[in-house]
Amino acid sequence: MSETTLYDRLGGKEAIGAVVTEFYDRVLADDTLAPYFEDTDMTKQRAHQTQFISSVAGGPVQYDGDDMQSAHAGMGITHEDYDAIASHLDAALAEFDVADADREAVLEAVESYREAIVEVE
Repeated sequence: MSETTLYDRLGGKEAIGAVVTEFYDRVLADDTLAPYFEDTDMTKQRAHQTQFISSVAGGPVQYDGDDMQSAHAGMGITHEDYDAIASHLDAALAEFDVADADREAVLEAVESYREAIVEVE
């Protein structure tokens, strides 16, 4: 019997897409974070984030976006901003009753990109 991937435990693309929608609803309601997305096509952003999370969760998806450093260059993202994003992602995962260990695994995967994304110490 093969081991299920985090992607499978999260419920696959549609379930991850639902989490991403909840995540961005939370982010856009956050007055500190919303300005980062003022000029962003959120339909494309949600699709892009779904692809990213699916990829880092071991799904049958190849992430084809810009590398994290290039994609976030010049945005002035701080550690506090990054922490807030992670908190919203954790809350969105919890909203869909994702198991603690799987939420932690997603957050660890996202955390591995902190150095490439945060510009302001």
